[in-house]
Amino acid sequence: MEEVIVTQDRSSIGIIPMHKKTLIALGLKKKGQSKKHKMTPQLKGMLRQVGYLLKVEKV
Repeated sequence: MEEVIVTQDRSSIGIIPMHKKTLIALGLKKKGQSKKHKMTPQLKGMLRQVGYLLKVEKV
């Protein structure tokens, strides 16, 4: 599995509560914070849901 670095680009203020929970599940709480994840089907679904708040880079 390939690895990706997920960075929160936009603030989570004013977004849908379910999307906030998804960000927390990804390990992101603040704008500019980054986490490294392995690409799985579950992660792809999360990225599709909150992709408008994130920047994703392949490692």
